[in-house]
Amino acid sequence: MGEWWQGLSGFNQALYAAATFFSVFFVWQLIAAFVGLDGDADADADVDADVDVDAEIEADADGTYDDFEHGAEADSAETITSFRLVSVRSVLAFCTLFSWAGAMYMSRGYSTQSSLLYGLIWGGAAMVIVALIFHLMRRMAETGTPQLATCVGRNGTVYLDIPEGGRGEVRVPVSGVMAHVKARTADGKSLSMGKSVRVRRVLDSATVEVESV
Repeated sequence: MGEWWQGLSGFNQALYAAATFFSVFFVWQLIAAFVGLDGDADADADVDADVDVDAEIEADADGTYDDFEHGAEADSAETITSFRLVSVRSVLAFCTLFSWAGAMYMSRGYSTQSSLLYGLIWGGAAMVIVALIFHLMRRMAETGTPQLATCVGRNGTVYLDIPEGGRGEVRVPVSGVMAHVKARTADGKSLSMGKSVRVRRVLDSATVEVESV
């Protein structure tokens, strides 16, 4: 092993060292993804926050909000942009495969230029494959998520006080299952916990508008 290592060029040794380094972080990222410690939650939160802000600043001339219509546009835009080629995992996959491929091709006697070219090809393929895998995983998760629109017109109760002009939480049936959903009142007035309400419309991917009944 020592003789083999000493027989490698300095650049080839650097590629093997980089490959080992990136492999450790890539495996850690994969484990974190399946255990639930990854950073996708932050990305999802950013998407929800963007929808929230956009929905609130788009008001009609009469002061009402076209949130449901805007929500459809946001969902469409989210679908288009949900495939993220550049992410922490995809970049790590690129670096890992690039380093391993470059190092192994050089060990087999390929020139530095050829080895780096093959490394770029393998790294690019790994980047696309990893991005596609996690994109499909997100789409599968979204497919299984209850549709908030199914609670429109349904009755529920206030679970967390809805402050005047603010948002609270209501308990309403979503896709036939009782769920806790963020809510604000149609008239902007406050509603205390336990009050009966009816869902008027969906404001965004996580919030509904309710009225007292």
